[in-house]
Amino acid sequence: MSRRARRNHTPAFKAKVALAAVKGDRTLAQLAEQFDVHPNQITSWKAQLEGSAADVFGPGGGSRIAEPTV
Repeated sequence: MSRRARRNHTPAFKAKVALAAVKGDRTLAQLAEQFDVHPNQITSWKAQLEGSAADVFGPGGGSRIAEPTV
């Protein structure tokens, strides 16, 4: 039995999978089969998303363009 080569997932893919997990309309097993990743990895990405989601709405979060001072 041969091992599969190590895969590096893009941040966009991780976000897509984590958002699907947060949505909750499918089980972890279904998501794992759909996205071809391990259920533990989905749980990890979901926890990371939920842990850092508040940073987006915090002071200075989410906007990369500096607001002009008036």
